[in-house]
Amino acid sequence: MIGRWRQWLLGLLILAGLLVWIHHAIGWRQLLAPWRTLPAGDLAGLAVLATLSYLCRGVRVYVYFPEILAGRLAATVRLSVLHNVANNLLPMRAGEAAFPLLMKRYFGHGLVDSAFSLIWIRLLDLHVIGLLALLAGWLAHPHDAWIAAASLWLLGLPVVFRLRAGLLARLRAHPGRLAGIGARVLEATPRDGRRLARVYGWTLATWVSKVTAFTIILLHFIGTEPWRALVGVLGGELSSVLPFHGVAGSGSYELAMVAALVPSGVDASVALAGAVNLHLFLLGVTLLLGGAALLLPRGRPA
Repeated sequence: MIGRWRQWLLGLLILAGLLVWIHHAIGWRQLLAPWRTLPAGDLAGLAVLATLSYLCRGVRVYVYFPEILAGRLAATVRLSVLHNVANNLLPMRAGEAAFPLLMKRYFGHGLVDSAFSLIWIRLLDLHVIGLLALLAGWLAHPHDAWIAAASLWLLGLPVVFRLRAGLLARLRAHPGRLAGIGARVLEATPRDGRRLARVYGWTLATWVSKVTAFTIILLHFIGTEPWRALVGVLGGELSSVLPFHGVAGSGSYELAMVAALVPSGVDASVALAGAVNLHLFLLGVTLLLGGAALLLPRGRPA
């Protein structure tokens, strides 16, 4: 309980620091003014595109656990959306705990096995973010080297999957707690290459839809080249790996985005304004989908 109070206290301090920063660097009226020039139809379309990313996340989980979740796609989407809502709102990535808890509650899947599977899902997320970062590099300076790097980056996945079987056999042959944990982590990966490809495909669809919507929103607020906006969006998403994380991501999300945008040539105040407004869009979509997810049927342990 003490650890949780410390998480909330630190998260609230980060949020307070962000509010002070905005007040002195920009001012709230100037910060929110560009929303008036964003057509309602465009905003709705971008919200739908962001919503699509949440649905793709749900399908990804469904494909990852076909034996457990077969025939319960709606409940899987509910689980996935609520997990991401918790992840977006709770401080210090405490929302990640929602995934194994909901897998246990809805589908009777073990907490530890679900947590290990989530590790692999997050690694696939990072792999796609790396691929999108290479795309940003190509947009900034088109060259065949970026395409070669992206090809090698993609080829790394089947190589790692092939090495998995041999490493798993070695870990099983060595008794001990660490070897046992390592074996369970490897066992949490998709069982065959085809399933891994499908999971990766849905991961790619998740991020392409989300990053496209976010990049267009950010472009409206900072008025720069698309590759710079893409770099900023990816920087904000990478805030999830920071050791600190404010309430609803406030502070850490903006800091990571500004840190990505400023070296690319965007003014710090402009970058901060864009980051805050994009974060407001993210939180609005999160709250709307969180309410909608509660209308979906719950899972029941088989």
